[in-house]
Amino acid sequence: MERERPQWSAIRGVIDGLQRTLEDATQTRQQVMEITGTAWSDDRMIKAVVGPRGQLIELEIDPRIYRTPNSKALSASILSTVRAAVEEANRKTREVMDRVMPKTDGFLPKTDFDVMLDNHDADLPQAMRKREEEGHGYVS
Repeated sequence: MERERPQWSAIRGVIDGLQRTLEDATQTRQQVMEITGTAWSDDRMIKAVVGPRGQLIELEIDPRIYRTPNSKALSASILSTVRAAVEEANRKTREVMDRVMPKTDGFLPKTDFDVMLDNHDADLPQAMRKREEEGHGYVS
């Protein structure tokens, strides 16, 4: 049985791309730290703005929402609006990272960073456990 030879040009391309990524790391970090995500509730009564890590940095609630008080509905609306804002921030972060990270064409496996961007905080522990069970790293 003949062993498959390494694709040296693909490996060299990844190494060159990683070198460029490291050289641009400060600028990339600054771009990511400036990312925000904004979302409005379906009824346009709630606006949420989150930072690059999903932290809530602004929350606007239209006073008209108090005309028909319903704390459970308000809570659910705030949570879904914040979640949508986080999804937007994650999408923007992914766009920045896709521009600066080397193209690996499947040469490298999905990273923990990818898992973090693809999952909400509430879902992250389960996603990371699944990743560990699949043999992709350690989760405490």
